[in-house]
Amino acid sequence: MREMLDAVAPLSDWDAFVASWNLLEPDTYLATVGLHRRRRHAVFSATREAIVREPHQPHYQSRDYNTLQGGIERWFAPMQAEVVDSASLRSILHFCLRFFGALAPTVPAWHVELHQFRIEARADEPGQPTPEGVHRDGVDFVLVLLIDRHNIASGTTTIHSADGSLLGSFTLSHPLDAALVDDTRVFHGVTAVEPEDPTAAAHRDVLVVTFKRKVLAA
Repeated sequence: MREMLDAVAPLSDWDAFVASWNLLEPDTYLATVGLHRRRRHAVFSATREAIVREPHQPHYQSRDYNTLQGGIERWFAPMQAEVVDSASLRSILHFCLRFFGALAPTVPAWHVELHQFRIEARADEPGQPTPEGVHRDGVDFVLVLLIDRHNIASGTTTIHSADGSLLGSFTLSHPLDAALVDDTRVFHGVTAVEPEDPTAAAHRDVLVVTFKRKVLAA
């Protein structure tokens, strides 16, 4: 994955990009159910010519796709300007545009959402990377990119058919391990994470990028 990203543009500020996960804000929508997740969010528009950040806006999923928190506008802390403008993020975005664009070459424009996630695990409370369970995101394509794992066990990604049958599973274990998902065809989930050392802090950091075809006005 590093080679494929570097072929788009060098990840010249990767260390600073990774460090930005230390500055995420609590997901207050999950706090009421005792789950510990930090995140930031940004929205972009993408065409073959350009990728442009859109004004900050809420993240919305219908209850068809998120039975836990669907049907409401969720406002998360915005991604920091220096992260949005970083060489690492630009490389990731342009890689996604090339990769997903090749799978859907007739789509002229995309609605792109980025989510920085930190899932925290505690000795008495495993972290839930996908608290909504096995699901689809309601988009066309998804990139899940592992940024860091610290003192974490498990966190196995599972891929399922529409009828719920397990198609395969794997664990993102090293920075830049990735899952590229056709959200129109399969469901996905991630098992709970637990601290390897229950006396120390533990977290799993990922970047999620979703591409959804944009309906252009006539």
